[in-house]
Amino acid sequence: MRRMKLRLEPSDEYLHPLETASNFNESMYFNVYDPSERVGGFFRLGNRANEGYAEMTTCIYLPDGRVGFMFARPEISNNDAFDAGGMRFRVLEPFEDLQVKYTGKVVLLDEPLQMANPRKAFTENPWVDADADLSYRGLVTAFGGEPVNDDGSPLTEDLSGGFARGHYEQHVGARGVIRVGDEEWEIDGFGLRDHSWGPRYWQAPWYYRWLTMNFGDDAGFVVSVITARDGSQRVGGVAFEDGKYHHLDQATIETDWTGDDKYHEDMRIVAKAGDRSYEITGSVLSLIPLRNRRSTPEGEQLVTRISEGMTEWRWDGRSGYGLSEYLDQIVDGAPVGASS
Repeated sequence: MRRMKLRLEPSDEYLHPLETASNFNESMYFNVYDPSERVGGFFRLGNRANEGYAEMTTCIYLPDGRVGFMFARPEISNNDAFDAGGMRFRVLEPFEDLQVKYTGKVVLLDEPLQMANPRKAFTENPWVDADADLSYRGLVTAFGGEPVNDDGSPLTEDLSGGFARGHYEQHVGARGVIRVGDEEWEIDGFGLRDHSWGPRYWQAPWYYRWLTMNFGDDAGFVVSVITARDGSQRVGGVAFEDGKYHHLDQATIETDWTGDDKYHEDMRIVAKAGDRSYEITGSVLSLIPLRNRRSTPEGEQLVTRISEGMTEWRWDGRSGYGLSEYLDQIVDGAPVGASS
């Protein structure tokens, strides 16, 4: 299969010019898990300047299974910085040194599945102050970028399906401090970051599975399976070994589901990169379901569920950690990909 030519420059670490598409989005995302402290989380800012707001998400997984969570749509008028809703991202050295800070409130959930009903979860659980101050360092050269023609000129069409025209990811290490209420942890862990830009609707995929895995500072995986409404799939991702990335040619995911609402619980992954084969299993430690409502460009109203599971992974006799993100459109009260 011919790979699309991608452009990725140090300048792509910074903000891109605001485009005319009403749903233009530029976002950065960082996750982390410290297995010694058993604390982790993810932090995301998505600038939707043409719509007048940013999407800000803070999610912190505590050692006892509780989750501190905050989502907000702070007002913004431009795409000049990742700085909104108490969250700020700074690029100190492209791909090598980045800073993540959050100062604000989180709702503290004894039962994270309560977020299936956000209004109830936000009103019936306590709010506490939270801070995160983390320094991220790249462990390996980032993969991905923006598709271009063979001569390097921009493409005249968006091949992303309305989700993210430019996109890259990178395994990272993270050190710093996370505080939730009266508890504080010194963090020294690993994670994954991504950066994307272009028109985006969360309703563009019918469902997807995005699995991020770290097995220390020398190994990890990203497994991505995106399914369109017509059943066609795009499989991607990488294996991080030998100090570099090996692009996955194949990947299958088998999922065990739990509960009437069908949340993912255990996973078995088989993947290949060239002549390398990988078998990985995963078990969710703690899961929080998030929700997005929006009409498609065709006017169809869809409810999108994004289930975020902090997950323990096992591969080649090693244990690792990361996020398993399952996005599904909800039809007749059920996630569309749960039977696949």
